[in-house]
Order: sequence, then C-alpha cells, then structure tokens
Amino acid sequence: MDEEREVGVGPWEGPWPEGDHWDIELLRLGDRRNVVDRYRYWRMDAVVADLDTRRHAFHVAVENWWHDLNIGSVVRTANAMNAAAFHVVGRRRWNRRGAMVTDRYQHEHHHPEVADLVAWAATAGPDGGALPLVGIDNVPGSVAIETHDLPEACVLVFGQEGPGLTPAMQEACDVVLHIGQFGSTRSINAGAAAAVAMHSWVRRHVYGQVPGSA
Repeated sequence: MDEEREVGVGPWEGPWPEGDHWDIELLRLGDRRNVVDRYRYWRMDAVVADLDTRRHAFHVAVENWWHDLNIGSVVRTANAMNAAAFHVVGRRRWNRRGAMVTDRYQHEHHHPEVADLVAWAATAGPDGGALPLVGIDNVPGSVAIETHDLPEACVLVFGQEGPGLTPAMQEACDVVLHIGQFGSTRSINAGAAAAVAMHSWVRRHVYGQVPGSA
C-alpha cells in the first residue's frame, strides 16, 4: 500500500527569511496547512491582509435555518475564488468542518433574518450604492445562469440543501438563476451549485467570457 502523501512542508532549512509576515513557529516546526505555496510559513493575519488587497467583488450568502452541513463546502469554495466575504443568514452557528479552516482566511458576517441581509446590501456596493442579491435555485421563473450576465459587484445567495431558497429570500433577490441540468435528478448538491455559480462569476469577470458565447 502506498504511504499517505505528506501535506505541506517541514521546518525551514537555512537562514531564516526576513520580514514580519513570517510565522516563527511555522518556520521552526513546519507548515502543514492547506495553503498555496505563496503563503507557506506566513502568519495567518498576514495571509488575510494580502488576500484583502485583491479580493473579488462578489460576496456569498447562505441561508442557515436548519444547520446545513453544506455551508462549510460553500465557504471553502468562496475562499478558493477569493470572495469579498461570506454571509450566514439565520442561525449564527454552522458546521465548520467542511470549510477545512478556510473560514479563518475570510470575512464572515451574520444576519439573523433575510431583512437584515437586504438592509446591509442596500449600502454595501461601490460608492455606498446597493449590492444586488443574486439567488441560485431552480425555481419557477428563474433564469439560466449560462446566459445571464452576472454583475461584477453582487451577492450570490444560496439556500438550504433540499428546500433551497426560502420564499422570503426569493422575494428579496433581484434575480434568481438556475444551473442547467440534463439528467433525472431534480437538483444538485448545494455545495456543488455554489461552486458552479462562483466559477461562472470568475469566467465572466476574471477571464472576460461573455455569457452564451462559445
């Protein structure tokens, strides 16, 4: 049987590097965190500060009325795509295991009710304007994400696994988009849907791919 692959790097070899972003303990003991090579041996707050200089303009919000286990997966993808922040609507506590510690590198906001998210978004956009709420759910009247031009500054909103977006959240959203499906299942996993939606934003605003183009 193959030995399990070791994650990360061991103690720093050679003269220690200069700079206040280095973590002395990580340099001494090794860095086994799930971070890209650029951030090996960096202090956590230094990583967050560097990410803050190039965060993308989209936020991610997840409804958490029934302690959804998928939130961690959504947060992990939000970190990978360097979202501006993630928001939890409903219960403050959520299962962080699926996030694989990535939530520590992001900015988290809590909104007890849908109305609280709406109030926050009303002045959170560029120059104090509104951030549009873009729901992701395959409900009647939703629009195909593949052909919709996602706004650069926005909040991508996801519902609970199973019931999806609540009626109140659907009403609050500026638009609700669905992901094209071609099999027998009615819906895809909430974590997977979030990954598709975030990557759709990246394709549009990082790579400049116009929706509907080949």
